[in-house]
Amino acid sequence: MLELVNLSKSYGGRAVLAALSHRFEPGEFVAIMGESGVGKSTLLNLIAGLDAPDSGEVRVDGTPMSALDDDAATRLRRTRMGFIFQAFHVLPHLTLLQNVALPLLLNGRPDAARATQMLDAVGLGGRGADFPRQLSGGELQRVAIARALVHRPALLLADEPTGNLDPDTAAGILHLLRTEIKASGAGAIMVTHSHAAAALADRTFVLTRAGLKLA
Repeated sequence: MLELVNLSKSYGGRAVLAALSHRFEPGEFVAIMGESGVGKSTLLNLIAGLDAPDSGEVRVDGTPMSALDDDAATRLRRTRMGFIFQAFHVLPHLTLLQNVALPLLLNGRPDAARATQMLDAVGLGGRGADFPRQLSGGELQRVAIARALVHRPALLLADEPTGNLDPDTAAGILHLLRTEIKASGAGAIMVTHSHAAAALADRTFVLTRAGLKLA
């Protein structure tokens, strides 16, 4: 489903990723750990096509991301991928329910019941009419998680999905992520510093300058 082929990326002359190659199996839930600055978030952005590698390529279902024009890459992200970013990217002018339902609407499958279900699942039931300004950082992260899962993506990319959550809430969210991923047969790549989070993955890798190695 997802293959990295000799992927390299530098910023300001500093190599972040160098000739990284790896194949992720379909339906696999993978955790990636590693020191800060080693390129974990960069790797997620390259996989999503939000950034371009200096060399090498990302292949999704056998298709190189570099072979897609902007419209095709946008359609692929919209229909096949779900994202949980550290910055949340929750839209301030939309209610919580509208934020969560947005992927369904963009894919021509509006489903208020599914959006409501996901808000309930992340512990924000009954707050669909609230706006992001009324939420704490941890609550915003839960909205972002609900939005990423609502359209049952084939590939979930999660960057520190529990970084702003207390341990009990984090445990519940992680179990939700795994349940949703496994129920739909999706693949998932989760960048995390949390060993508790990584323990729920099928496999855990450590990203170093030398590449990805099993933990």
